[in-house]
Amino acid sequence: MTLSKTALLLLLGGGMSYASSLSVYKDSSFYSFTPENNFIGFAQNIHAKCKGNTIPVSEMTLCPPEDRLCKLLSHVERLEEKEMSVQSNLKVLEKLISLPQPNTFDAVTWIDAARLTGEEEARLTSIATKLKNEINIQQNNFRKQAPRRVALQTLQTCPSEVEITIPYGINFSTLYEANIVDDKEIEVTQYLSILNSSGIDIVADSADFYYRFANQYVHPIHFNPWIVSKYEPKPKRMYKKSMMKNARADMAMMAEESMMLEAAGAPPSAPVASYEDAREYKITNLTLPSSGVPLDVKLLSWKTALDCEVRAYTYVNTRAFHVCSFSPKFQIDSNKWKIKSSDVVINENAVGEYRNKSYTLYTKVEEDIQIQRRPIVKKERETGIFGGTARKKDGFKLILTNKSDKVKTLTLVERIPTSTTEEIKSKLLSVKSEKNIDYKELKNGKIEMNITLAANQTKEIEILFEISYDKDLKVNY
Repeated sequence: MTLSKTALLLLLGGGMSYASSLSVYKDSSFYSFTPENNFIGFAQNIHAKCKGNTIPVSEMTLCPPEDRLCKLLSHVERLEEKEMSVQSNLKVLEKLISLPQPNTFDAVTWIDAARLTGEEEARLTSIATKLKNEINIQQNNFRKQAPRRVALQTLQTCPSEVEITIPYGINFSTLYEANIVDDKEIEVTQYLSILNSSGIDIVADSADFYYRFANQYVHPIHFNPWIVSKYEPKPKRMYKKSMMKNARADMAMMAEESMMLEAAGAPPSAPVASYEDAREYKITNLTLPSSGVPLDVKLLSWKTALDCEVRAYTYVNTRAFHVCSFSPKFQIDSNKWKIKSSDVVINENAVGEYRNKSYTLYTKVEEDIQIQRRPIVKKERETGIFGGTARKKDGFKLILTNKSDKVKTLTLVERIPTSTTEEIKSKLLSVKSEKNIDYKELKNGKIEMNITLAANQTKEIEILFEISYDKDLKVNY
């Protein structure tokens, strides 16, 4: 059985095709593709390899006219040529005006000539101004998409796929959106936001994104015994300023290395994103033009139970806020959130954090609750000396107002001074209000109160504490 010539060509062509791929790290990216020609793009400081061997890269005077960025650059250049032409016409007109005047003077002719000259000069000046503004717009537009205006090419034709190392210009981040329903359930949607301004338009069958550095230097570490020996005082040494500067420079370098270790057009088909592992993602059928505009791709979505309340830490800030906690089904990689409630935007820039074995979202400020914190005036303080011990009473007053026509509940956290030495002792004396306050005294002077405010109600709470210490001591708090 023999194959037809057409079938044989299809098989050979299929055997020669390569899948394009992209790997993006925090410090660099690697793009492998089968080139149609030697043109690469308008990138900077890139390296190219063919079959693992480095191939030279150089500038080129003419880029492919069908390329998207090449079309944009050609448009900018045409505008610049027009602006130069208009400026030249203005200079010629100025020279004509400055020519020597004839001996005979015809008033009508000179008036007409002056009028026509003025109109032409105004027209050319207006055109030049508009062109200059349009050039600035288009130049900035191109600058956002590519780091340079000179195209690059490989000097050798590669019969297989080319791997381009792109040191910068492709960045990504994860975005989270939370839809909260009745403070009982949360739907979390995670997006991958990708920004390409490298000067190379990317088309990848498969793209991998890693929240880590591709270049990491780890110092070799070996075991050293911990020696105990007899103490012998060492003589003091005097260091010159230059030596201290070198030491500080070494310490700065070590700190920087330590930080690195810790940190350590329409697409033909819609991109499909997947969550591979914590801080690792994959997208298939990715078309990522170097447009300088973020591309947001949905990674995953999941729901879980939610527990919300209103809290206030009045010793720091007298504004109450909503806080919600939940147990994530996947690791949260970024603490910036967009919060919605039944698809209505509540907060475009919310913050979250892992805390107490769960994830906590600080969703919004409670505008309906007004809180004031006032110290007890000095004349109400009581200070006395009993034996050799001084006792000082102090405190503050909280004034809470519910400005809405609905009942509000909140957890209010306050504190009194706490001591780390036996010489100074501190204790809570009272938490007073017209009605009893549901509160509990916790460790380190923390006081937690559960408060209910009726519609339009104002409630005052007075907190008193006492500090006792030796009368010869001076205390500060």
